[in-house]
Parts: sequence; structure tokens; C-alpha cells
Amino acid sequence: MCDTLTHRGPDGCGLYLNPEKDVALGHRRLSFLDLTEAGTQPLCNEDKTLWLTMNGEIYNYKELRDVLRGKGHAFSSETDSEVVLHGYEEWGADVLNRLNGMFAFGLWDEKRKNLFLARDRFGIKPLYYYKGTDTFVFASEIKAILKDPTIPRHIDMSSFADFFTYRYVPSPKTIWQNIYKLPPAHYLTIEDEKVNGAVCYWHLNTGNTHEETDVLLDKANYLMFESVKKHIQSDVPVGSFLSGGYDSSALVYYLHSMGYPAATFSIGFENWDKSEHRYAQIVAEAFKFHNKAVVIGRESLKNLERLSYVYDEPIADISTIPTFEVSRLAAADVKTVLSGEGADELFCGYTWHKEMLPSKQNKSATGWFAQLLGDKPLPVSVKKYSEAMAMGLFDKKQLKQLISKDFHTSINENPFWFYLSHYRSELSPLKQIQYLDIKTFMGELVLTKVDRASMANSLEVRVPFLEHKLVDYLFGLAEGTYYRPEYKKFVLHENIKNHLPPLIMQRAKQGFVVPDSYYQDMAFYKSHLDSSHLIKDGLINNEAIASYLNTRDHWRLWKVLVMELWYRKWVTEKSY
Repeated sequence: MCDTLTHRGPDGCGLYLNPEKDVALGHRRLSFLDLTEAGTQPLCNEDKTLWLTMNGEIYNYKELRDVLRGKGHAFSSETDSEVVLHGYEEWGADVLNRLNGMFAFGLWDEKRKNLFLARDRFGIKPLYYYKGTDTFVFASEIKAILKDPTIPRHIDMSSFADFFTYRYVPSPKTIWQNIYKLPPAHYLTIEDEKVNGAVCYWHLNTGNTHEETDVLLDKANYLMFESVKKHIQSDVPVGSFLSGGYDSSALVYYLHSMGYPAATFSIGFENWDKSEHRYAQIVAEAFKFHNKAVVIGRESLKNLERLSYVYDEPIADISTIPTFEVSRLAAADVKTVLSGEGADELFCGYTWHKEMLPSKQNKSATGWFAQLLGDKPLPVSVKKYSEAMAMGLFDKKQLKQLISKDFHTSINENPFWFYLSHYRSELSPLKQIQYLDIKTFMGELVLTKVDRASMANSLEVRVPFLEHKLVDYLFGLAEGTYYRPEYKKFVLHENIKNHLPPLIMQRAKQGFVVPDSYYQDMAFYKSHLDSSHLIKDGLINNEAIASYLNTRDHWRLWKVLVMELWYRKWVTEKSY
């Protein structure tokens, strides 16, 4: 099981087996701090009653270590992980509220016979678990869990249906029965051989504070600068992804302003006028950074089959391919990079932020809610959001057309249940959208995409915009304070406008995507779906696929293709 995750930690392996031989912890190491053997995990406390295996980085570990030393704790390494161990010993579950970083960990208390699992606030690092009648297994990726031959492998057909609605399988479900995701900002305990329900330990600050613009800009700038400074703590060099957009360019500006000579990495596409590597080079030259770029073509679509293994679950985001390729590029030179995930959610950078809000003519709170929500607040708002997210909408009617009749009972009565579960009607209109972004799109799709694509290449991605103090500060403000519809990401724009080349500041918003021709090629879909295993095995209807091909419905075909390739890899070929 450990060796299955060698890509996540090629620098070493550690194992712990308790005296009764009924508890085992394994760890694969990707080392950044204390590169000596003292940093090998699983780590234990002084009397060897607590054992920890952790994935991630704690950015305030030095401050916490000083506090814990003052309370009498003795440290045997210079790692950030050991702070979690002693912090739990001192504060119990409350240690989570003191941690600043990205993490997923399991901590075994041999004295109390307790297992404590936890995941960071935003879900930057993954944690999956299997719950059987007399077995409990957890890991960073599902493929490690499936290495246990005693664990049954049955598709959860409700998750199968959910995938087509969301482009991913929402937490806490996975594509497999009895295998679950621990949701972001949650911990889970096993006490007396009983698995307790997951507990949420952190909530977004949803205040409505007003702040003067100059104070806002200064404080946001300070928090971003400090976050980048924390995120480059490492005993090995830290690089940065660079697309030439606001987010990654801002990170490069902050790195430059603190004198950190980071290598940057970009990706481009052949014969595409929107290829990002050209803009990235402009930014790199402005700050005298060395930028390394790779330009790929249609042959990169072959990676979809490989990504079915990398991701464990079907995930239908069109940027999985460039994310994997730029990660492979960076991994040849560095072990970790900074990336701009979280900035669009935080600074309102997505196109749907503006499209879903009312026109400027009616700015009253009552008018906003009336236009956005209509007579029935809950369904209309969620419907608009689901349409913005869909990239090929599958409501209940469309799911029934696609999925074989034998499985219609597995389709949720309301396919948009996950959006509904994170809908906060008491928030202002823009914050309703941002809250959904953070809890659904970002936490389930964006961060999953980045973690698996990078770690498959033994590369760690750090996301400074998801510093929780920065998020709490901005999300605690009245939306009119930080959002200006006439600006693209107002707060970020104002802090970088005098430091980046004008061409970059004037550039239109562009997602991290591939050229349209890549995913609109009907011959490509037909070649893969003519001999579909999903159709052959009676999971989906051939008539639906024929209809999508006839109407050139590339978005729905993309989802079907991703599921088809996943099914072949994990069910037909049994890649475990």
C-alpha cells in the first residue's frame, strides 16, 4: 500500500506496527525540512505513545514549536510535522485551529487506542478512508486503499450519477461504495473501535465589516506578502507556476519584491493565439526570472488514459492535461512550486461572479436578492449556479436519458443536492456565490486536480492565496468593500497594477484551459466510444451517446469519455 504512493514521497518510506499488531501506519516521504533521518515518519512523541503520519506543510511551525517547548515538550527533529504531534498532545483536537498550512494526517494514540484523522481548512491535501465491519483503512489516494485485497470493489451508482452533474464525485462520497473522502475542515476519530462522525472544526468568517479602501488594500497586500514569505520556507528551492495571468504574476511579483530568485514554469499549446507561455515570458523578463516553458500539441490528449489512474476517480476538468504537463516540467528542476489557486474565489475573478449578479442599475440589497433569487430563493439561485458550473448540464431528466433504467433509483431526487448543502441564504448575493465556489468547485475539483497532477510527478504545490487569515479577513468584509464590477479582481488589481507590464494588466480573463479544438473533435469521441464498455456493461444508453455525437454536444461527451476511460482502467482492467 505504501509503495503504491511512492510518487507522493520518493525520498523514503517509514512504517509503524503497534505491539498488538492490529494497527499499522505507513508513510512515503517528500522531504523539505530537516532532510536528515530525524524527519522520517511515522513520528512519535517522547514515550512512543503517539504516532503520526502526515502529508503537507505547516507554515507557522516555528512559532508553535517555541510555544510547545515553553510548555515542556522536547523535539527530536526540525520538521513541521513534529509540531502537530506535540500540539495534539498538548491541545487535543484544538491543535487544528492553531495550524496554518495544508495538511492531512492520521495520529494513533496507543495509550487510549484512539485514531485521529484531520484535513486542512480548504481541502488542499486529500484524505480517503474505507470503513468496513472490522477494518478501517485511510490513505492520501484511493489506489492505496484498493491495494488491500480484502476490500470489496463495488461502484456507488449514486456517485456515478453525481459525476455527470458536477464533473467530480462530491464529498463525503467517492465512486466506490464504503470508501469516503474526509471533507475539508473536518476531523474524524475512532474510539473504542467505533468510528465517530466527521466534525467540522473551522467555518468561513462571513462578516459584513466595512473598511476604508486604502486600509483594505494595505492590509491585503501585507497579508499576501507574508503568506508568500511563509510558503517559501524550505530547505530546498521553491519554484512557481507562471501563466501570465493576474494570480501567478502577482506571486512572482511578491517573490521578486522579497529577493527570492524562483525558477518559473509555464505551458503553451501549438498554433494557439491564446497560448499562455508567451504572456508568462513577458512577466518573467520583467522581473528577470528564468522561465522554463513547454509547448504541447494534440498528442497530449493521450494523457487522459494515464490520468484515469492518477486521479483514482473520474474528474472531468479540461485543464487536467495542462496541469499534469506543467507539473512534469517543473518536477525536473524543483520539488515544490507556488500556484495561484484560490485567487479567483477570493477576489471574485470568475466570469460567473459578474454574470450571476444583477445589473448596476439596481444596487439595493432588496433589488439584488429579488433579481438573483426570484420568488423561490433556494431553487433559483442554486439552479443558476449549477448551470454556470455544469459544462454540459445534467439535471434529473438528462441523467435518466443517459443512465440505464436499471440504475434510475440511484439518481438523487435533487441532483444538485451538493450545491444545496452549501447554499447560505443569509449571505449577500456575491458571498453566496463565493461560498459555493470555495466549498464545491474549489474544494472538490480545483484543488483535487492540482494535488493529483502534481504529486503524480512528485511535485508539491503550495497555494499562498489560501492563507486562512487572508481569506478570513476578506470574506469578513462587506462585499461592496472588496468587489468592484468594473475591475477584474479589484483588491489584487490595485496592489499589482504598478508593478506588472501593462499588457498583462490589460489581458482578458482566461482559465487554465486547452484550445477549443481539442475537446470539440467529434471523431476523437467517436473513436473512444464506439466500443464503450459503459454501454456494453449496461451502465449508460447508446442512444444518448448517439444523440450527443449528432448534436456535437462536446461538453457532455467529454464527461462520458472521462468516465469511460476511468471505467476501463479501474473496472475492466482492474488497475489495483
